[in-house]
Amino acid sequence: MTAPHTAAPEPSPIGHQVVYLDHNATTPVDPDVVKEMLPFLTDGFGNPSSTHAYGTAPREGMDRARRQVAALIGAEPGEIVFTGSGSEADNLALRGAVLAAGEGRRRVITQVTEHPAVLETCRALHRLHGVEVTYLPVDGTGAVDPADLAEALDDRTAVVSVMAANNETGTLQPVAALARLAHDHGALFHCDAAQAAGKIPLDVRALGVDLLTLVGHKMYAPKGVAALCVRDGVRLEPLVYGGGQEGGRRAGTENVALAAALGTAAELAATELADGGAQRLAGLRDHLHRALGQALPGRVRLNGAAHDRLPGTLNISIDGTTGHDLLAAAPDLAASTGSACHSGAATPSPVLRAMGLDDTRALGAVRLSLGRWTTAADVDRAAGMLIDAVHALAPAPS
Repeated sequence: MTAPHTAAPEPSPIGHQVVYLDHNATTPVDPDVVKEMLPFLTDGFGNPSSTHAYGTAPREGMDRARRQVAALIGAEPGEIVFTGSGSEADNLALRGAVLAAGEGRRRVITQVTEHPAVLETCRALHRLHGVEVTYLPVDGTGAVDPADLAEALDDRTAVVSVMAANNETGTLQPVAALARLAHDHGALFHCDAAQAAGKIPLDVRALGVDLLTLVGHKMYAPKGVAALCVRDGVRLEPLVYGGGQEGGRRAGTENVALAAALGTAAELAATELADGGAQRLAGLRDHLHRALGQALPGRVRLNGAAHDRLPGTLNISIDGTTGHDLLAAAPDLAASTGSACHSGAATPSPVLRAMGLDDTRALGAVRLSLGRWTTAADVDRAAGMLIDAVHALAPAPS
């Protein structure tokens, strides 16, 4: 396996003139990941369950991918269940845990800034199965207070679900402390680590989590593959019934090529972390923040935690602008806003509102998320484009 690249892959799918700072939305596929997939789309097409020669390479490919993913998060290979998306993994974790827990534990606890894959699953469990759901608040940085979880827990709780890192702000949650509290009441703990896996070190044993989601397209693998780590001994009711693949947790003939892609992406991410990749990204992120702050004194406001956040995530609001207008005025910068557009009207991000931000500041938010091939030159170009856009939209008072 080669080390992660130091230059952007060629050719760029969006053109070199566009600076891509939207890695929290999705990442480009690493060329080494593509290379590992290809044999399973050609000669290695066999079914991994087949006992003849054509099943050997696919079966070995699945085993290798399971080992690679497990190694990234400190798990055992047999604890890795491949799924088709992070949303599927979250559904399997929550629905599977609740339905396997029995009538005595019909309660789920989560928090208000979780990804919709968790929040909507919780709402469906309440609507379809009468499960009680408690939503914990967050503080001004987006973090859950363990004391709030301690107060909410009881012996009816089947599972607690709190993400590792927020997709909008990058704020890290105190997962280990929250998991310990859940276990004190006999509840399982699920962590959606879609944004954190491959970006910061994760160890499921040290964190004490029972279930952990990670997602391929957030870590330089294609869309359409993810994994749920299921601690040995944890019982889940499957979402899909059939032939008993994935240890009986997810039926259906395995997509070997995508599993190989996720495995390779996990191995590359582990190498990058060991080589200081997180520190490099944090340095670039902070350089970008400083450049904006110096050019726009008193107008740049950080949203989320200053320290306990992902190394490549910068969420800011700039006084006098909206995120949509700002990015529209910087067409050669690919980034995200802190709001969603519905029928031409912008609505503030529920995540930022839950943190206590008013509508003006939430509508002004821009998320800039850096990645493997982001360079200092990219950061300087992005800063220049944003500064120019602010001056054009909302010049500072004279």
